[in-house]
Amino acid sequence: MKQLKKGILIAVEGIDGSGKSTLALNLYQELRAAYTAVVLTKEPGDSQLGTTLRSLLQEKPVPVCPKAEYLLFAADRAQHMQEIVVPALKNKAIIISDRMADSSLVYQGYGRGLELAMIEKINYWAMGGIFPDLVFYVSVPLSVALERITLRKKPLSSFEQEQAQFTQTLLTGFQEIFKKRTNVITLDGTLSPQALTHEARTKLENFIITYSL
Repeated sequence: MKQLKKGILIAVEGIDGSGKSTLALNLYQELRAAYTAVVLTKEPGDSQLGTTLRSLLQEKPVPVCPKAEYLLFAADRAQHMQEIVVPALKNKAIIISDRMADSSLVYQGYGRGLELAMIEKINYWAMGGIFPDLVFYVSVPLSVALERITLRKKPLSSFEQEQAQFTQTLLTGFQEIFKKRTNVITLDGTLSPQALTHEARTKLENFIITYSL
Protein backbone atom coordinates (compact mmCIF):
# COMPACT_ATOMS: atom_id res chain seq x y z
CA MET A 1 0.00 0.00 0.00
CA LYS A 2 1.30 3.45 -0.93
CA GLN A 3 1.48 6.31 1.54
CA LEU A 4 1.48 9.90 0.31
CA LYS A 5 3.73 12.58 1.76
CA LYS A 6 0.79 14.98 1.80
CA GLY A 7 -2.92 14.81 1.10
CA ILE A 8 -4.49 15.45 -2.29
CA LEU A 9 -7.91 17.01 -2.80
CA ILE A 10 -9.68 16.04 -6.01
CA ALA A 11 -13.02 17.43 -7.19
CA VAL A 12 -15.13 15.67 -9.81
CA GLU A 13 -17.34 18.15 -11.65
CA GLY A 14 -19.94 18.07 -14.41
CA ILE A 15 -23.61 18.58 -15.12
CA ASP A 16 -26.24 16.17 -13.81
CA GLY A 17 -26.19 13.06 -15.99
CA SER A 18 -22.52 13.42 -16.91
CA GLY A 19 -21.46 10.30 -15.02
CA LYS A 20 -19.34 12.17 -12.49
CA SER A 21 -20.78 10.38 -9.43
CA THR A 22 -20.15 6.97 -10.98
CA LEU A 23 -16.60 8.02 -11.81
CA ALA A 24 -15.98 9.29 -8.27
CA LEU A 25 -17.17 5.98 -6.80
CA ASN A 26 -15.24 3.80 -9.27
CA LEU A 27 -12.06 5.81 -8.80
CA TYR A 28 -12.40 5.55 -5.04
CA GLN A 29 -12.86 1.79 -5.19
CA GLU A 30 -9.74 1.37 -7.31
CA LEU A 31 -7.52 3.70 -5.28
CA ARG A 32 -8.37 2.32 -1.86
CA ALA A 33 -6.81 -0.98 -2.91
CA ALA A 34 -3.51 0.77 -3.62
CA TYR A 35 -3.26 3.64 -1.11
CA THR A 36 -3.39 3.66 2.68
CA ALA A 37 -5.88 6.52 2.98
CA VAL A 38 -8.61 7.31 0.43
CA VAL A 39 -11.81 9.24 1.19
CA LEU A 40 -14.94 9.54 -0.97
CA THR A 41 -17.15 12.50 -0.16
CA LYS A 42 -19.65 14.84 -1.81
CA GLU A 43 -21.20 18.29 -1.80
CA PRO A 44 -23.78 18.87 -0.60
CA GLY A 45 -24.52 16.29 2.02
CA ASP A 46 -21.56 14.40 3.49
CA SER A 47 -21.43 16.17 6.84
CA GLN A 48 -24.16 15.80 9.44
CA LEU A 49 -25.38 19.31 8.69
CA GLY A 50 -24.99 18.67 4.98
CA THR A 51 -27.44 15.75 5.04
CA THR A 52 -30.22 18.12 6.10
CA LEU A 53 -29.12 20.83 3.68
CA ARG A 54 -28.94 18.37 0.77
CA SER A 55 -32.53 17.29 1.33
CA LEU A 56 -33.67 20.90 1.51
CA LEU A 57 -31.78 21.91 -1.65
CA GLN A 58 -32.75 18.93 -3.78
CA GLU A 59 -36.40 18.66 -2.73
CA LYS A 60 -37.11 22.37 -2.08
CA PRO A 61 -40.24 21.92 0.06
CA VAL A 62 -40.40 25.72 0.30
CA PRO A 63 -39.43 28.38 -2.29
CA VAL A 64 -35.74 29.31 -2.17
CA CYS A 65 -34.42 32.45 -3.86
CA PRO A 66 -31.07 32.24 -5.75
CA LYS A 67 -29.07 34.02 -3.02
CA ALA A 68 -30.48 31.80 -0.29
CA GLU A 69 -29.84 28.73 -2.46
CA TYR A 70 -26.19 29.64 -2.84
CA LEU A 71 -25.73 30.48 0.84
CA LEU A 72 -27.13 27.07 1.80
CA PHE A 73 -24.53 25.47 -0.44
CA ALA A 74 -21.86 27.69 1.13
CA ALA A 75 -22.95 26.62 4.63
CA ASP A 76 -22.66 22.98 3.61
CA ARG A 77 -19.25 23.71 2.07
CA ALA A 78 -17.90 25.30 5.25
CA GLN A 79 -19.05 22.35 7.37
CA HIS A 80 -17.77 19.86 4.80
CA MET A 81 -14.29 21.39 4.88
CA GLN A 82 -14.06 21.46 8.67
CA GLU A 83 -15.65 18.10 9.37
CA ILE A 84 -14.31 15.96 6.52
CA VAL A 85 -11.80 17.51 4.14
CA VAL A 86 -9.30 19.18 6.49
CA PRO A 87 -8.96 16.14 8.81
CA ALA A 88 -8.47 13.88 5.76
CA LEU A 89 -5.78 16.17 4.35
CA LYS A 90 -3.98 16.06 7.69
CA ASN A 91 -4.17 12.26 7.46
CA LYS A 92 -2.39 12.46 4.06
CA ALA A 93 -5.38 10.99 2.27
CA ILE A 94 -6.51 11.15 -1.34
CA ILE A 95 -9.89 12.88 -1.10
CA ILE A 96 -12.34 12.49 -3.98
CA SER A 97 -15.23 14.94 -3.73
CA ASP A 98 -18.29 14.67 -5.95
CA ARG A 99 -18.70 18.43 -6.60
CA MET A 100 -17.07 21.36 -4.82
CA ALA A 101 -16.88 25.15 -5.19
CA ASP A 102 -16.86 25.19 -9.01
CA SER A 103 -20.40 23.81 -9.03
CA SER A 104 -21.64 26.93 -7.27
CA LEU A 105 -19.88 29.19 -9.76
CA VAL A 106 -21.70 27.35 -12.54
CA TYR A 107 -25.11 26.56 -11.03
CA GLN A 108 -25.67 29.71 -8.99
CA GLY A 109 -23.40 32.01 -11.01
CA TYR A 110 -24.08 31.16 -14.64
CA GLY A 111 -27.35 29.31 -13.96
CA ARG A 112 -29.00 31.71 -11.50
CA GLY A 113 -27.22 34.88 -12.56
CA LEU A 114 -25.52 35.66 -9.24
CA GLU A 115 -22.30 37.68 -9.20
CA LEU A 116 -19.34 35.39 -9.85
CA ALA A 117 -16.89 37.53 -7.88
CA MET A 118 -19.10 37.37 -4.78
CA ILE A 119 -19.46 33.58 -5.06
CA GLU A 120 -15.67 33.25 -5.38
CA LYS A 121 -15.14 35.44 -2.32
CA ILE A 122 -17.59 33.51 -0.15
CA ASN A 123 -16.26 30.17 -1.40
CA TYR A 124 -12.74 31.22 -0.40
CA TRP A 125 -13.94 32.18 3.07
CA ALA A 126 -16.07 29.05 3.55
CA MET A 127 -13.23 26.77 2.44
CA GLY A 128 -10.50 28.52 4.42
CA GLY A 129 -8.54 29.15 1.25
CA ILE A 130 -8.23 25.42 0.50
CA PHE A 131 -9.15 24.42 -3.05
CA PRO A 132 -8.81 21.20 -5.08
CA ASP A 133 -5.33 20.26 -6.23
CA LEU A 134 -6.92 18.56 -9.22
CA VAL A 135 -10.33 18.77 -10.90
CA PHE A 136 -11.74 16.10 -13.19
CA TYR A 137 -14.38 17.68 -15.42
CA VAL A 138 -16.61 15.02 -16.98
CA SER A 139 -17.83 16.54 -20.25
CA VAL A 140 -20.89 15.24 -22.10
CA PRO A 141 -23.26 16.65 -24.75
CA LEU A 142 -26.55 17.98 -23.42
CA SER A 143 -28.54 15.26 -25.22
CA VAL A 144 -26.57 12.48 -23.52
CA ALA A 145 -27.02 13.96 -20.05
CA LEU A 146 -30.76 14.48 -20.50
CA GLU A 147 -31.23 10.93 -21.80
CA ARG A 148 -29.39 9.47 -18.80
CA ILE A 149 -31.46 11.52 -16.35
CA THR A 150 -34.67 10.33 -18.02
CA LEU A 151 -33.61 6.68 -17.70
CA ARG A 152 -32.89 6.90 -13.98
CA LYS A 153 -35.33 5.04 -11.77
CA LYS A 154 -35.46 7.61 -8.99
CA PRO A 155 -37.18 10.96 -8.36
CA LEU A 156 -35.58 13.94 -10.07
CA SER A 157 -33.85 16.55 -7.94
CA SER A 158 -34.99 20.16 -8.18
CA PHE A 159 -32.00 20.88 -10.45
CA GLU A 160 -32.71 17.92 -12.74
CA GLN A 161 -36.25 19.23 -13.23
CA GLU A 162 -34.95 22.49 -14.72
CA GLN A 163 -35.49 23.15 -18.42
CA ALA A 164 -32.93 22.03 -21.01
CA GLN A 165 -31.92 25.64 -21.61
CA PHE A 166 -30.80 25.89 -17.98
CA THR A 167 -28.60 22.82 -18.41
CA GLN A 168 -27.13 24.24 -21.61
CA THR A 169 -26.22 27.36 -19.63
CA LEU A 170 -24.44 25.14 -17.11
CA LEU A 171 -22.40 23.50 -19.87
CA THR A 172 -21.34 26.94 -21.06
CA GLY A 173 -20.44 27.89 -17.50
CA PHE A 174 -18.18 24.89 -16.95
CA GLN A 175 -16.44 25.52 -20.26
CA GLU A 176 -15.88 29.18 -19.40
CA ILE A 177 -14.48 28.73 -15.90
CA PHE A 178 -12.23 25.82 -16.86
CA LYS A 179 -10.76 27.07 -20.14
CA LYS A 180 -7.83 28.86 -18.48
CA ARG A 181 -7.39 26.67 -15.39
CA THR A 182 -4.21 24.60 -15.15
CA ASN A 183 -5.51 22.16 -12.51
CA VAL A 184 -8.43 20.86 -14.61
CA ILE A 185 -8.42 17.62 -16.63
CA THR A 186 -11.34 17.25 -19.02
CA LEU A 187 -12.61 13.70 -19.52
CA ASP A 188 -14.97 12.30 -22.16
CA GLY A 189 -18.14 11.38 -20.30
CA THR A 190 -19.48 9.36 -23.25
CA LEU A 191 -16.86 6.66 -22.58
CA SER A 192 -17.91 3.50 -20.77
CA PRO A 193 -17.60 3.71 -16.96
CA GLN A 194 -14.64 1.33 -17.11
CA ALA A 195 -12.80 3.32 -19.78
CA LEU A 196 -13.54 6.62 -18.03
CA THR A 197 -12.22 5.30 -14.72
CA HIS A 198 -9.08 3.94 -16.40
CA GLU A 199 -8.36 7.31 -18.02
CA ALA A 200 -8.91 9.21 -14.77
CA ARG A 201 -6.75 6.76 -12.80
CA THR A 202 -3.93 7.10 -15.33
CA LYS A 203 -4.08 10.91 -15.24
CA LEU A 204 -4.17 10.90 -11.44
CA GLU A 205 -1.21 8.54 -11.09
CA ASN A 206 0.82 10.82 -13.36
CA PHE A 207 -0.17 13.77 -11.20
CA ILE A 208 0.77 11.97 -7.99
CA ILE A 209 4.27 11.20 -9.30
CA THR A 210 5.10 14.88 -9.42
CA TYR A 211 3.01 15.95 -6.43
CA SER A 212 3.05 13.78 -3.38
CA LEU A 213 4.94 10.47 -3.44
